[in-house]
Amino acid sequence: MHRSTAWLSREPRSCEASLTRLGVDVIDLYYLHRPPRTAEIEETAGAMAGLVGQGKVRYLGLSEPSGELLRRAYAVHPITAVQNEYSLWTRDIESDAIGVMRELGVGFVPYSPLGRGFLTATVDVSTLDARDFRRRNPRFSGDAATANTAIVDAVRSVADAKGVAPAQVALAWVYARPAGSVSRWRPSRVPSGSSGWSRASPPWTSRSPPTS
Repeated sequence: MHRSTAWLSREPRSCEASLTRLGVDVIDLYYLHRPPRTAEIEETAGAMAGLVGQGKVRYLGLSEPSGELLRRAYAVHPITAVQNEYSLWTRDIESDAIGVMRELGVGFVPYSPLGRGFLTATVDVSTLDARDFRRRNPRFSGDAATANTAIVDAVRSVADAKGVAPAQVALAWVYARPAGSVSRWRPSRVPSGSSGWSRASPPWTSRSPPTS
């Protein structure tokens, strides 16, 4: 299959536009949002590594890569963090990328830990605005919605027993899962005079999963 790589030449301009919008001289963590379909991951990682070499970016991240893609990208340039959806009802990363992340020391940035708000036990699908994407999301309709409601009921039951909010239970679950043994991204900074900010320590924090 032919893969166009023309967009790679535009990457420096896209980065410059981001720097301008953010009003900064360097971006701490620069993500590739979804694996590319029009270029090999090695080419993409190489283009992003060029931004690090130019001093425009400090660290590179990938969003939702497979373990194989992560390994291939890392072989070109170290990947600092992987962003992936992770919650009580979305655990795909545990069966693939987490093992490679742990092996390579890649940090984990879980997103939507509250299941698009559903695990807070406050979402009534019937009242969602017509423009709300959750109305079109399979997890919020039909048999899937019924099954997921049972998960929410279980979370609410635990929350009631503990005297906390369902959202707290959902977040505690994410923190205690095996993925918790993977380093977590932590933007640790200290002032560095007129140049703005500099990183005082490695941009990750490690923790071991609970023993009980």
